[in-house]
Amino acid sequence: VQLQASGGGLVQAGGSLRISCTASRRTASNNAVGWFRQAPGKEREFAAAISWRGGSTYYADSVKGRFTISRDNAKDTVYLQMNSLRPEDTAVYYCAAARGPIATSRKDEYRYWGQGTLVTVSS
Repeated sequence: VQLQASGGGLVQAGGSLRISCTASRRTASNNAVGWFRQAPGKEREFAAAISWRGGSTYYADSVKGRFTISRDNAKDTVYLQMNSLRPEDTAVYYCAAARGPIATSRKDEYRYWGQGTLVTVSS
């Protein structure tokens, strides 16, 4: 299974960006999918996750109310809509497919990882 993250770029503080994660086959439609991010010199941290049917979502406190995760299983794609972006949101964003259907923030619960897409927020 391969996950392809895309849509990153440069945006000004306060702006919006939507990044996407597409799976190579329908594994993602049976598993929860999460977004993690890693800023330079920092550990990879959880941002958001969505259950396999999309009925349950889970956010880190740092992005709650600003980011929205959604999925379209017919397209094998998960989205992360990021609004009110801040310079501290600058990071490489990785999507990952979990081992099971439940949304979780635990990195060790994710089996497949994409290559990441860079989001840069300028002040």
